[in-house]
Amino acid sequence: MTDLVIRGATVVDGLGNAPRRADVGVKDGRIEAIGDIKGDGAKTVDAGGLTLSPGIIDVHTHYDAQVTWDSTLSPSPSLGVTTAVMGNCGFGIVPATPAGRDLVIRNLSVVEGMDLDALRTGIQWDFESFGDYMAMLRRRTPYANVAVLAGHSTIRTAVMGEAASQRKEATPEELAKMKAMVVDAMANGAIGLGASYSLNHSGYGGVPMPSTIAPMEELDALVGAMGPRGKGVIAIASGVKTPQELEPMAAKYGRPFFQGTGVAMYNEQAPDRAIKIFEDCAAAIRRGNGLYIQIPCQPLSFDFTMANAYPFYSHSAFDPIKAYSPEQLKPVFRDASWRAAFRENVKTLRPGMIFQGNWDRVMVAVTYKPGNAKYTNRYVAEIAETEHRDSLDVMLDLALDEDLETAFLGRFLNVGDDGVARLLKHEAGVVALSDAGAHLIYMCDAGFGLHFLARWVRERGDFDMAEGIRRLTSHPADLYGIQNRGRIAVGAQADLLLFDAATVGVSPAERVADLPGGGRRTIRRPTGVHGVFCNGVMTFDGKDYVKHDKGPGQVLDRFNASQGAHNVAMAAQ
Repeated sequence: MTDLVIRGATVVDGLGNAPRRADVGVKDGRIEAIGDIKGDGAKTVDAGGLTLSPGIIDVHTHYDAQVTWDSTLSPSPSLGVTTAVMGNCGFGIVPATPAGRDLVIRNLSVVEGMDLDALRTGIQWDFESFGDYMAMLRRRTPYANVAVLAGHSTIRTAVMGEAASQRKEATPEELAKMKAMVVDAMANGAIGLGASYSLNHSGYGGVPMPSTIAPMEELDALVGAMGPRGKGVIAIASGVKTPQELEPMAAKYGRPFFQGTGVAMYNEQAPDRAIKIFEDCAAAIRRGNGLYIQIPCQPLSFDFTMANAYPFYSHSAFDPIKAYSPEQLKPVFRDASWRAAFRENVKTLRPGMIFQGNWDRVMVAVTYKPGNAKYTNRYVAEIAETEHRDSLDVMLDLALDEDLETAFLGRFLNVGDDGVARLLKHEAGVVALSDAGAHLIYMCDAGFGLHFLARWVRERGDFDMAEGIRRLTSHPADLYGIQNRGRIAVGAQADLLLFDAATVGVSPAERVADLPGGGRRTIRRPTGVHGVFCNGVMTFDGKDYVKHDKGPGQVLDRFNASQGAHNVAMAAQ
């Protein structure tokens, strides 16, 4: 008997074909039939005209730590995600020796905005090597399929310790050890290598994240250690590295590079800059060299306090104080001459800087003193105008009044629908950068796919449903070499999303206290979702997670090799 029949759905297959009314049958985790299916399955779902699509592929997540205590990978499966790629930016938690574990998670807590106490309380360290980590994932049986990137920064830390953030050049012996770790990761099923050269990626105490100071020759050596030509992908927070700098490496090893960088996001102050980078990548693709941009479909949000003001770290006024404690920072922030120096910095801007002096994009997210509640959910520029004050003074005075604990949310990039739409549609773009699992204290963008369907498909019409679904499913799956997913086709894995196209979307942000040790995080809930299935098993019923002794997600460890960027792109269309 068929295990599952979803009857009477409007099927959008993820391959760009026109929607059609059909039944879908599932057997042993795979799609067995599409069409008019006679008889019921062991479980039958009456779709009643709802839309059935492949599950969303999220290629940029940070669930590396959370998965050790939460097999549901909340909230992503509830938001339609059936496959998640972890270890992005090179910031994973493996390999990690017992002596180096706390250093790894201290840095992770800052660069990815995670609750350090929750990490220390929640992570179950029953692994050390990459192979151990993959075995742990199989024991945990997650609710979504997961793939894992080997992490440049984590590997550098495992070899060099604290010197990984202090010394640019590794010794030949250290580099040999790093290469061996990459070889081991790829042999144990890594989807590729994650790395970062972002100016804004700093760790605990303001130290640079290890890979950001490594010479490009080190990255080249690690990419070369990944195995045969075409094996694996490179996911890189590329900072100000240009396509011209990255293309030779992509050509040399035949591996596609997927770049995440604010420089390639729409910026109203430099509206032509991002599209130029996309066009440069498209030219590389036509030459057979895979250069793609991970482009978010939402404004890129940065959560911070003035105790860890990383969106400002690329400005020189912050250079000597990045590692200061809150008590050391307070007199600096009160100093009128320091304030003047920061204001002067903002007059001289360069690509790669997150903050461009746009105070109208800095929101007060959380205040702690009752008297300051009036500032919550207001932008600093608006407060300054209302109170006839300077914007920098507003932010610093409020932060100082609350012992630097005031939470701010900066929405600096990817604002402006028409400009963003042009990037989302571009052949060199991949809809991504949810950062799911990270920055939980004040934000949650894990529902990027549902937002895409609501905003860019239903409300604006920049994509029709067939193309919108393709962009969230088979397009990233094929580019990343994720086999047999992201499509509704006979023989494909039955990763499915059932939703109402008229109401699909995400709720406003909501704060809950469910992290290990009672830590708080921000989540968003789906609207219009009626069911999520991973390998034919329902994980979310539209209201709650479905309880399973073992999650139905698979640990992905075999991937299609790149056959040349142009051919891959053509096959996905």
